[in-house]
Amino acid sequence: MIAVEVGGSLALIAGFKTRWAALLLAGFSLASAALFHNNFADQMQMINFMKNVAMAGGFLLLFANGPGPLSLDRKFGKV
Repeated sequence: MIAVEVGGSLALIAGFKTRWAALLLAGFSLASAALFHNNFADQMQMINFMKNVAMAGGFLLLFANGPGPLSLDRKFGKV
């Protein structure tokens, strides 16, 4: 679990396999929202649930658009 968070974050920062890392982190964010923040009666749990859903949306946007011009994927022509 920690490897997914750290490895995926480093892959996104470097722009290495950006689309796959973004898709993996989006799934991880949605899974953690559903499993750990499902008590909607507690306001803090609801806020954390919505935070994870918003992060997943950002990751899916990165998955759809791909890496930026300074990424390793663009440098090696694997976009």
